[in-house]
Amino acid sequence: MKRATAILTAVFSVAAPAAGQPLDKVTFATNWVAQSEHGGFYQALVDGTYRKHGLELTILPGGPNVTHRLQLLAGRIEFYMSANTLQGFDAVAQNIPTLAVAAIFQKDPQVLLAHPGQGIEKFEDLKKLTLLISKEGVASYYQWMKREFGFDDKQVRPYTFNPQPFLADKRTAMQGYVTSEPYAVETLGGFKPQTFLIADHGFNSYSTLIETRRDLVEKNPRLVQRFVDASILGWYNYLYGDNAAANARIKRDNPEMTDVRIAYSIAKMKEHGIVDSGDTLKLGIGAMTDARMKSFFDKMASAGVVKPGIDYRRSYSLQFVNKGVGLNLRPK
Repeated sequence: MKRATAILTAVFSVAAPAAGQPLDKVTFATNWVAQSEHGGFYQALVDGTYRKHGLELTILPGGPNVTHRLQLLAGRIEFYMSANTLQGFDAVAQNIPTLAVAAIFQKDPQVLLAHPGQGIEKFEDLKKLTLLISKEGVASYYQWMKREFGFDDKQVRPYTFNPQPFLADKRTAMQGYVTSEPYAVETLGGFKPQTFLIADHGFNSYSTLIETRRDLVEKNPRLVQRFVDASILGWYNYLYGDNAAANARIKRDNPEMTDVRIAYSIAKMKEHGIVDSGDTLKLGIGAMTDARMKSFFDKMASAGVVKPGIDYRRSYSLQFVNKGVGLNLRPK
């Protein structure tokens, strides 16, 4: 009994400060404008979870031409939303002192969309089409597609983040996020596209990672743990609880968001297990593993996306995740 009491006391001391203790002011910067894909962070903000963990949080939305990651490096913010695992590998290659401390998306939401009725039934069938892919996509996941499935550079055309070229040509496929672009196609084109989530075909990058500086991890690991734990709880409550207040805050920060778009995105995150699937079923949301990191690094090195000699293990830390935080909040 004494041992159990001691454990509970220790857990509580990490999760919340003593009564009356000032809150730690923390800024978390996202990499894009407010949207449901950021919902768990907004949930923990509006329902008081961050405050219960001793944090006075400010969410700093991103957007076009916004470089919040530089503010992280300069020490002006404490946490940043990193897009994918490759950014961490690049940080190691450039000796940038950051690391990922949690992976909120277990699956990269990147998809390729094709028109129905064109004989495109499996991933490899996309080799029959012209592919509209951004420069970033060509430099990353498309190199893996070439290596793994035999795709060719000749079939790629620039993607300008405008669906009209795709809508006008049935023999094209277009990149997008499973939570947004299929909705745009259904709305503008009046048809439901064939959707291929590249994560389901072997591209096993984490996405929407929480990134911070090495010096903060070394000097104040308790603060990092409190932010990670509160964020994890926020995501459970956003996906499975009452998220109305969080969605209202998202719409306040980004008036272009609508209830329909938000509902669509949440449904797709659940349907495809973007946040809660695989390792999270036992380890909790935010999970990362050494095996998964090694697997993805080996694939990217083989595809020529990253240099094989870098110490990719310096890009992340498992210190703050895999503790089963919030597992009791998942519906039985």
